[in-house]
Amino acid sequence: MWKGRFAKDTSSLVEQFGESISYDWRLFPHDVAGSIAHARAQLHAGLLTAEEFAAIENGLLEILKDIEEGNFEFKTSLEDIHMNIEAELTKRIGAAGAKLHTARSRNDQVATDTRLYCRAEIDGLLTAVTLLQESLLGRAEKYAATVLPGYTHLQRGQPVTAGHHLLAYVEMLERDKSRLADCRKRLNVSPLGSGALAGSTINLDRGAIAEELGFDGVTRNSMDAIADRDYIAELLFCISLCGVHLSRLSEDLILWCSAEFGFAVLSDEHTTGSSLMPQKKNPDVCEITRGKTGRLTGNLVNLLVAVKGLPITYNRDLQEDKPPLFDSVDTLRLVLAVNTEMIGAMEMREEACRAAASDPMLLATDLADYLVKKGVPFRHAHELVGKAVAESIRTATPLDELDLTKIDDAYGPDAAEVFSLARALESRTNPGAPSVANVKAEVARWKAALS
Repeated sequence: MWKGRFAKDTSSLVEQFGESISYDWRLFPHDVAGSIAHARAQLHAGLLTAEEFAAIENGLLEILKDIEEGNFEFKTSLEDIHMNIEAELTKRIGAAGAKLHTARSRNDQVATDTRLYCRAEIDGLLTAVTLLQESLLGRAEKYAATVLPGYTHLQRGQPVTAGHHLLAYVEMLERDKSRLADCRKRLNVSPLGSGALAGSTINLDRGAIAEELGFDGVTRNSMDAIADRDYIAELLFCISLCGVHLSRLSEDLILWCSAEFGFAVLSDEHTTGSSLMPQKKNPDVCEITRGKTGRLTGNLVNLLVAVKGLPITYNRDLQEDKPPLFDSVDTLRLVLAVNTEMIGAMEMREEACRAAASDPMLLATDLADYLVKKGVPFRHAHELVGKAVAESIRTATPLDELDLTKIDDAYGPDAAEVFSLARALESRTNPGAPSVANVKAEVARWKAALS
């Protein structure tokens, strides 16, 4: 590439140290697409004849097919995917191949390739997240009326349903999709034509190239276009936050599957045993998901640290943007797929859920609400219920079996009616609350939205 300037060949150690073909080979379909669009612009600008363009396009498509079929030899000495494809093209079609690089640099070429890669992968991730939402939705529909305790501080708080709990993760994942879609929108501009950093005196039709590649427009500053890796950082953030959501879901399921909770059972297909303890059934998918979240977050930090001190525009440090990008995309894609399958096969132990939800302490707040409806200020009502709770604990008497009228005159004989799970849930009718009717309505709404 630079033999005119250098008198000595590159050291084999430097080749090994600086190569990126071992991982950026996967950009090949995007590199081919970008090269064909670039060549077409050269044709329209009169830099290529029709015959030369046809040779370039056909040669690139043949190379694309060879790579797809595993019949292409990548060479470390050529450093990256761009030079591997260009060198092979020139070898196959001759001088016309050497014209392809006119008016572009590997800098704007890789910026284009990675944007195309990110765009395609976002589309795939959006589909994968939707499939997980549908899996959660199926379980939420089946267990819309299965009552279990809701927790704060990992202490029993108030009654909810399993359906309501699972729908919370559908909401989280929808925000993940929204962020991915926003990222896609921002990255979908073409940097091709920015050259190494200052464009070119050979002015190709950047708009036509962008349109052919499906971009919404072109970048407006050549230096920023070459330096920009915001879109990768943003995608890695979206991926890491989605991973965090899946990690939180995993933690819930790990607890639910424990003997202490006993709320859920995962399929044998999605659990493992112990090499020593015959009785074990371990929620490994959940644990590995939780563990991989650190990897996703680490990849984001990896990129941010690599970029933070770089002067504009291109610096070779930017070669390090792709390993964390590829790893995070691959990791999240697999995590989403295996969790989709696992959730779809999960069963709730409804009797265990109901037994845990039968704890009358879960309705202490409802008891305070009962007093408020009788005109007692909430802070005083809170204090009176607290006294009743303390008495329940002191005397080892269930809260719903206390004579509450002895606690305070504000309690009436109808206070015992508060201790009905069905009534407690039915009364929670505000949007977003966990009444069974609300949960079923949300399931229906999500079904329509996701379809």
